Amino acid sequence: MSGFLLPDDTDELTMPFWEGCRNGELRVQRFKESGALVWPPRPMDPHTRSLEYEWVPMSGRGKVWSFVIPHPPLLPAYMEFAPYNVVVVELDEDPRIRMVGNLVESADAPLNSIDPTTVEVGEPVQVVFSQVDDMVLPKWVRA
Repeated sequence: MSGFLLPDDTDELTMPFWEGCRNGELRVQRFKESGALVWPPRPMDPHTRSLEYEWVPMSGRGKVWSFVIPHPPLLPAYMEFAPYNVVVVELDEDPRIRMVGNLVESADAPLNSIDPTTVEVGEPVQVVFSQVDDMVLPKWVRA
């Protein structure tokens, strides 16, 4: 799957998230003072301005909050998979925590393994982890 645009897994702020993915664990940042879960991660609590945070495991369960179906023209690495889905998943632990990914048949399935016209807002999903080049990315399967 070479050529995909992949995130930077060496950024100090997000490293614990990517370490969790490599270990099969979905993690979210939580600020210690307020207890607020946040995504995407940030260095300061938007409520208390505290810089103290930790990374906590989530269940990996959620539901499709929204989705899109990309169509050509696309970046070359993605052309062979079109059309496919890109989902926004709302985590069960906190409806304000929403992550972007793909709904697939299984962790090792291609981006277009699900007919994108069958994706439904509100359907339950579960995280799976997929090796892509040198990274492990969270993806989603139907629960």
